[in-house]
Amino acid sequence: MGFQCSSPIFRPLSKTLTPVVKPQWKAAIDFRWIRDNKAAVAVNVKNRNSNANLELVLDLYQRMLNVQKEVERLRAERNVVANKMKGKLEPSERQKLIEEGKNLKEGLVTLEEDLLKLMDELQQEAQRIPNMTHPEVPVGGEDCSALRKMIGSPREFGFPIKDHVQLGKDLDLIEFDAAAEVSGSKFYYLKNEAVLLEMALINWTITEVMRRGFTPLITPEIVRSSVVEKCGFQPRGENTQVYSIEGSDQCLIGTAEIPVGGFHIDSILTESALPLKYVAYSHCFRTEAGAAGTATRGLYRVHQFSKVEMFILCRPEESDSYHEELIGIEEDLFSSLGFHFKTLDMASVDLGAPAYRKFDVEAWMPGLGRFGENQFRIISSASNCTDYQSRRLGIRYRPEASSSTNSQKGKGNLAPPQFVHTLNATACAVPRMMICLLENYQQEDGSVIVPEPLRPFTGGLEVITPKSR
Repeated sequence: MGFQCSSPIFRPLSKTLTPVVKPQWKAAIDFRWIRDNKAAVAVNVKNRNSNANLELVLDLYQRMLNVQKEVERLRAERNVVANKMKGKLEPSERQKLIEEGKNLKEGLVTLEEDLLKLMDELQQEAQRIPNMTHPEVPVGGEDCSALRKMIGSPREFGFPIKDHVQLGKDLDLIEFDAAAEVSGSKFYYLKNEAVLLEMALINWTITEVMRRGFTPLITPEIVRSSVVEKCGFQPRGENTQVYSIEGSDQCLIGTAEIPVGGFHIDSILTESALPLKYVAYSHCFRTEAGAAGTATRGLYRVHQFSKVEMFILCRPEESDSYHEELIGIEEDLFSSLGFHFKTLDMASVDLGAPAYRKFDVEAWMPGLGRFGENQFRIISSASNCTDYQSRRLGIRYRPEASSSTNSQKGKGNLAPPQFVHTLNATACAVPRMMICLLENYQQEDGSVIVPEPLRPFTGGLEVITPKSR
């Protein structure tokens, strides 16, 4: 199998495989709510700079309702005719009813085909409408994002600093050239203590997050394209970040959010099971289409990396508080490692389709100062996606208050299921964390100190020193 990707390093290896037809799926979109709140939805589409066509969606919805009504009318007439046919009739009258039934059947076939086409088109267009936006989110582009917190202070160096690429070379930790020969650009080998650092970061992060009540997962790293789409990503769109496997309906994951989001697909959870909190480890794969500039040097933007992701499924009224919990965990983790960083309430245009609200964490990376670049770079984010993903993935829960009260009355009196809210947050994206560690903990003699919290996970390693040549 080859890979469909704009990057030259992933040219398809075979051109003989027949493309698989894209599977059809339907999101449980509340079209009536969209229609009844047209003005608010229109403002939201504009504020998020979305390409959704709200007017087309509403037109398709009304046309679908009209055709549905006509289908129901013809079905009722057909039933009337069928019931008349059961009685004693004159031959001429029976023949007349037969002709009438035939005409109704033909009309229904045509209308039902039209209805299916309208429903498919409505789904396609409505799925472009982004999630609604938290009222406190700043309106505008990335520059309009609001500062939430500034934590720590930048380290003062009394010597010329190196960036992580130079440190990786001098300490024999990272090999880019050999990886470029083997795999192409934006790949790398980790060597020696860098391997221990990656493992330490992963194990320390999972341990810390588990202490807060999260269940650990290791996920599949190949998923169905439909699951990618249901989580709000476009696996085959223009400038996609997703690698699609040629000749199949599968993709490589760009984040564990996708397989964890699909873990409870098409299920109804008990209310007592909520919240469900997961901390997932996986490798991630991204095309990095369109990435260019100094801030892509070295480990900044790579095609493959390790990441630890947090994911929560909860009741709707609790998602705002769990969003605060997730960003609080991220702040605790990065503070423990001694990073200087800031958290941002991201502006509307920068949210992406699924997020109702998103907090980003940008850490200070001193090596970028050598190139006159902004020295703050994103190392993490935390998003509240409300019911955007669960309506696509079919994840609901059944409130227990009514079901317990009516437990003797049978299933008919159970409370109707509701869609859960989903949230995700990056606990540790290894390459960005590695940059922060190497650049912030470098010493004048060329060595790098290992932060104290990681030492139990590196076999007690305290400092990485230059190798004797």
